[in-house]
Amino acid sequence: MELAVYNIKGEDTGKKVTLNDEIFAVAEPNEHLVYLDVKQHLANMRQGTHKAKERSEVSGSTKKLGRQKGGGGARHGDINSPVLVGGGRVFGPRPRNYSFKLNKKMKALARRSALTFKAQQNQIMVVEDFTFDAPKTKDFVNITKNLKIEGVKTLLVLPGQDKNVFLSVRNLPNANIVTASDINTYRVLDNKMMVVTVSSVDVLNNLK
Repeated sequence: MELAVYNIKGEDTGKKVTLNDEIFAVAEPNEHLVYLDVKQHLANMRQGTHKAKERSEVSGSTKKLGRQKGGGGARHGDINSPVLVGGGRVFGPRPRNYSFKLNKKMKALARRSALTFKAQQNQIMVVEDFTFDAPKTKDFVNITKNLKIEGVKTLLVLPGQDKNVFLSVRNLPNANIVTASDINTYRVLDNKMMVVTVSSVDVLNNLK
């Protein structure tokens, strides 16, 4: 698959880059693996520190409030009973680890499937390599205007770390930035458009 290369002014340079069909044109994209990979990514981001106090943990007297039977209501012992307001919670959340394992080959196929979907939907745009002399959000906003993707949730893919570009992008609510070697299924699908630099294409074409 070939894509045209644009400059940061939004002009077609007349150059083309070739996307590796093994990465961007998988014969049978696996939607279920894409689901599992995204699920794992979100699960691994959860802190799992939620905690509710149960009956034995609520502060209060342990004296039995009334007799067992004949009270006309539900039976309960002390004031910490879940039946009463302010009592403990029954089967409340406890700290836990939500992460789970996914094999490397499965994650790789999920990523290739996600990139294939992006390519099929024409949501990948290739631009010439660029950098900024100083961090300036307005400069990146102008690039999105020139590429006619202003307001569209965009993922900028760079070949490596670029501090000035990173600082220029991070404050925008509809823009994310990632290095080509760190790209994952969630990042690909969480953005409407992918803007990839020419040097990043070489890295993506060689992803395992």
